[in-house]
Amino acid sequence: MTRIKATSSNQFNKKIITTKCPVTFTLLKMGGRWKPLIINRLLQADKRYGDLKKSIPGISEKMLTQSLKELETDGLIARHAHPGARLHVTYTLTEKGRDLHPILTTMVDWAGKYNVEPSM
Repeated sequence: MTRIKATSSNQFNKKIITTKCPVTFTLLKMGGRWKPLIINRLLQADKRYGDLKKSIPGISEKMLTQSLKELETDGLIARHAHPGARLHVTYTLTEKGRDLHPILTTMVDWAGKYNVEPSM
């Protein structure tokens, strides 16, 4: 992974735009190719890693792991490890993550209005 220079002008500009623009902030937290699908699956029910992988065709293990870590870091999902002979991990949406439901619904409605078939 490439190191990010914290003092670069690009990082400075990114910080400004994400703190000054609520839309950019929201898209940064829940946007991308896979995060909306993960959030949508977790809106339906809590899921284990394998269940998430099976329910999202085309996602690689690397991208699923990376997206889950980012969503957890941003406080949108919680990872619950259950001890036992085999480690059992369940992912759930936090209240902050559940609050994205109306945003995703509105996005699906907008896509439907403009003849883009929703696949979520």
